[in-house]
Amino acid sequence: GSSGFLDAVRQDPVLSRTKLIAEPWDLGGDGYRLGGFPPGWSEWNGRYRDTVRKFWSGEGGLIGDVASRITGSSDLFSWGGRRPWASLNFVTAHDGFTLHDMLSYNHKHNEANLEGNADGHSDNNSWNCGAEGPTDDPQIKALRLQQTRNYLATLLLSQGIPMFVAGDEFGRSQNGNNNAYCQDSEISWLDWSLSNEDDRSFLEFVKLVIRLRKSHAVFRRPAFFRGIFIPGTGAKDICWISPAGREMNSSDWSSPFARCLGFLLGGTTGDVKEDGAATLQDERFLVLMNAHDGMIDFHLPPTCVSTRWSRLFDTARPDEQHTPVTIPGSGFYPLEGRSMVLLIGDRRKSTESLRRRRIVDLTTQSQPPRRGITKTAVVTSTAQHQRFRIRVRSTSRIRIMRKRQWSTGKL
Repeated sequence: GSSGFLDAVRQDPVLSRTKLIAEPWDLGGDGYRLGGFPPGWSEWNGRYRDTVRKFWSGEGGLIGDVASRITGSSDLFSWGGRRPWASLNFVTAHDGFTLHDMLSYNHKHNEANLEGNADGHSDNNSWNCGAEGPTDDPQIKALRLQQTRNYLATLLLSQGIPMFVAGDEFGRSQNGNNNAYCQDSEISWLDWSLSNEDDRSFLEFVKLVIRLRKSHAVFRRPAFFRGIFIPGTGAKDICWISPAGREMNSSDWSSPFARCLGFLLGGTTGDVKEDGAATLQDERFLVLMNAHDGMIDFHLPPTCVSTRWSRLFDTARPDEQHTPVTIPGSGFYPLEGRSMVLLIGDRRKSTESLRRRRIVDLTTQSQPPRRGITKTAVVTSTAQHQRFRIRVRSTSRIRIMRKRQWSTGKL
């Protein structure tokens, strides 16, 4: 939107070159303005927070909205030349539950604020996993830890800018207080001792996912996905996969009970340039998300992108984080309930797969010639989507030669 203040900021020689971040809501009926700020601004994405919380809490029928949120919310921010970084993604903030408490309390517990527990929001989209507050139940404790991994992994692998509250990376609790602004006590303090083994383990997981995000530009693209094929790869920049291993269709998206989806990242990083020339390419990744409470055999998509996958993490199997696991490209992955998995394609195998696809049939309009007679044929390289006109001896099939052997063009 346009306003005198925003116009003045845009024209100011100092402010216009700073990082501009808005909390796009205020009092009043017209106070919620998410997506309404001009180019150059990032906005706290409250819809991201609410959608991701509801999804991992097990609410069905949200996969379409989830797909929009984790890919940068182009429905909100793609106008006026804005980029994915216009979406500042978060599931927790300075007010409200911490991540630990969001998975430990269904209701706020603000008694220590001395306002009769009347302050703070009551609509938190939280889920205590089966018990209100601290518990000794090992299954509930394990589920809470698994859910914290789901939330942070989703946040850090989403397009846009990730934001989380200090202490969420090692399980800080405010004992259910979701309005601790008035507290200067152990409720609001951070305990940096990391004396709890579960907290230390979770911190190591967060470090791992941060390293993955920093190392792979495909998780922080400067341009929105378009769902189009990447020239020369046979893969789309992003492809949404159903548990059956096929590209999702309209019935998949509209299913009221769907709580599981996957997406295949083809490796393109948008308009990031390498040495100011070639578009920078990245690895191919497959992300699987299951918010159901039961395991699903997620069939891997039949594609030339990769003939095998290696697991980088599985939020349901933290003890196997450093154990190499390879999955055939034509198989399936046992996706545990309420879990998220990241797989990386084998680049060498992917290249071999593309090379094998460069076997094509000759196509002519004439009758098959006699032995020894040459003819003209059009050859199409399925790997590169290019056509070449060559003269060959009579034959039913040929193998496309290496690049240096071509005199009529190059692959």
